[in-house]
Amino acid sequence: MALEILENYPDNGQMVLAGIAPNGSIIAKKLKNLLQPYLAEEIILQEIQLDKRHPVDIEVSPKVSTDNKVVILVDDVANSGRTLTYALKPYLEGHPKSIHTLVLVDRTHKQFPIQADYVGFSLASTLQEYIDLDVENGEIKGAWME
Repeated sequence: MALEILENYPDNGQMVLAGIAPNGSIIAKKLKNLLQPYLAEEIILQEIQLDKRHPVDIEVSPKVSTDNKVVILVDDVANSGRTLTYALKPYLEGHPKSIHTLVLVDRTHKQFPIQADYVGFSLASTLQEYIDLDVENGEIKGAWME
């Protein structure tokens, strides 16, 4: 996914990787480590805190201007599209150059009109099945489906 981002990122200005806590933040940190050697400007890393079941209150830290920057929202699994849709809200209040979405696992059915731009693995599943990541000491060990 990091290579795909670089292929689509022809020196478009400063990049913001915004990871949705907890697992999206881990993925965003990994991406920053992979991407930074190839970019002239420092990548800004942000963490988004929200309740994924009721994502009304959204906290972004650190608070920095995203005006004229490329924002990439990062999450672990795109289930219904709800979390990514709500996570867009603070970025729509500013004037970013562009906003993209990245997920490690993308489920093929959505209830909200969101499409991941960068996908690690696309999975056809039923609404009753659940996908979870195995995370240990800040490292993603794998993903599984119930």
